[in-house]
Amino acid sequence: MRILVTGGAGFIGSHLIDRLMEQGHEVLCLDNFFTGDKRNILKWLDNPYFELIRHDVTEPIRLEVDRIYHLACPASPVHYQYNPVKTIKTNVIGTLNMLGLAKRVKARILLASTSEVYGDPEVHPQPETYRGNVNTIGIRSCYDEGKRVAETLAFDYHRQNKVDIRVVRIFNTYGPRMLENDGRVVSNFVVQALKKIPLTVYGDGSQTRSFCYVSDLVEGIMRLMEGEYIGPVNLGNPGEYTILELAQKIQQMVNPEAELKYEPLPQDDPQRRKPDITLAKKHLNWEPTIALDDGLKRTIEDFRQRLVNEQ
Repeated sequence: MRILVTGGAGFIGSHLIDRLMEQGHEVLCLDNFFTGDKRNILKWLDNPYFELIRHDVTEPIRLEVDRIYHLACPASPVHYQYNPVKTIKTNVIGTLNMLGLAKRVKARILLASTSEVYGDPEVHPQPETYRGNVNTIGIRSCYDEGKRVAETLAFDYHRQNKVDIRVVRIFNTYGPRMLENDGRVVSNFVVQALKKIPLTVYGDGSQTRSFCYVSDLVEGIMRLMEGEYIGPVNLGNPGEYTILELAQKIQQMVNPEAELKYEPLPQDDPQRRKPDITLAKKHLNWEPTIALDDGLKRTIEDFRQRLVNEQ
């Protein structure tokens, strides 16, 4: 098939492209390189079945494809708050453009939504039926509300124009190729530990997150795309850890001497986050296979090599 991946040079997008290329598809990678990196897709640049298009999804584009994986959007607070108007435009106008393309060429489109649609949840763990607790005017809403609108658009295009959609809600994902400056907790701790600087814990570290290794996530996304269930479906690892536990794990793995320093919690930072993956198990026969310790080892090794290369 001819498959378009928007945000294909990014962290998750590039891992998805690796899988699609290995399966023998023709892949079009579309990225504006705001958070994507050409190094992530370097090995495919000379491949005749791969095409790189530098383009911003907020501008329309005409292509002929069978599948669209719509992943384009900065996904960490540091990046999506850098230009919040641009973030919401990417989520709304970018998604409109991709749904319009899917409608025109009769392609199936998968929208990468997020666990952020649940906001700071009052239901735990979060099932897909939970409608969320989002601050519409907070500093995170350009992303949270942007993704909620993107989901609305997907389902309206599906109902009104019969567009073949799939919607995935992605929970915290980590692994090789994460940006070192993206402000996410795994990359923060790993980079701080490797650079021998204190690990920054926000609040008292009692807030929880679930961490899904990127290869598990990509497997789930591909199963959703090629299955019959349209979603929304949660993909994430139901193992729940406090931020303090994560800091201590990485501290032990990288630099047991590292100190921890505590900073105040950012606005609207969710206290608890854990996916209910009942639907993914039922409809996709999917659940994560990679344990946190194993995934962290691989992630730390990747960061270690990159930091050595930068010196």
